[in-house]
Amino acid sequence: MSRLNATFQRLKSEDRAALITFVTSGDPDYDTSLALLRGLPAAGADIIELGMAFTDPMADGPAIQAANLRALAGGQTLAKTLKLVEAFRETDPTTPIVLMGYYNPIHSMGVPAFLERAKAVGVDGLIIVDLPAEEDGELCLPSQAAGLDFIRLVTPTTDAYRLQTVMRNTRGFVYYVSINGITGAASATDQAIADAVSRLRAATDLPIAVGFGIRTPAAAAAVARVADAAVVGSSIVQCLADSLKDGKATPQTVPQTLALVGDLANGVRTARASVSA
Repeated sequence: MSRLNATFQRLKSEDRAALITFVTSGDPDYDTSLALLRGLPAAGADIIELGMAFTDPMADGPAIQAANLRALAGGQTLAKTLKLVEAFRETDPTTPIVLMGYYNPIHSMGVPAFLERAKAVGVDGLIIVDLPAEEDGELCLPSQAAGLDFIRLVTPTTDAYRLQTVMRNTRGFVYYVSINGITGAASATDQAIADAVSRLRAATDLPIAVGFGIRTPAAAAAVARVADAAVVGSSIVQCLADSLKDGKATPQTVPQTLALVGDLANGVRTARASVSA
């Protein structure tokens, strides 16, 4: 059983949703990024999305765009991102890690070389936002053959016909983008999210994660009441950015960021209990 499947099954038995945290690899530097990564599970992250630094993160808002630029300025590469995962796995063999980003760096490395290395270091899945289902032969199918889950995005504008195409080769979980727009730009209403999750449950047995616009413990808790996971990215990345001085890490960077993750985790973990009470 994959780490992702095992995690979702365990959390289902505990009757709670997962907290999926997003951070950008190498932001603001490799060592700080590794320290943050290693601290996320104890702070309450159930699954980690690790952004692959890229020059043109078109789906991302200002906070994550800035994080990409900081990471690249610090010398982060795709090879170093995979090294980061390898270092994380030295102390954590169980927390799932999903790489999220864009196809260009993978294409530049070469798909076979990337997949071999990603599997070897302990990557569990991929979210590649600029590869549509029509291009499944490019990376999706090779990823699954290599033992990596390929996770698709579904949006408010994905109609029933398109949903069948998107779901065809989706594995691991479904990522519902709750707004039309970039990360961190807005928030959907609780009712809109609940309606969307209900629609997706009719189309798939995969766990459903909701992201984009989930910024606070209260918002994460609202998602956790109806979905299988709440994804939080921009607010975590901005919290990290707020701790920096002249773009560099400070002694507050890791603990301040992990404290926010702890608050988010508390919201997610108590969400359903508060309803039943």
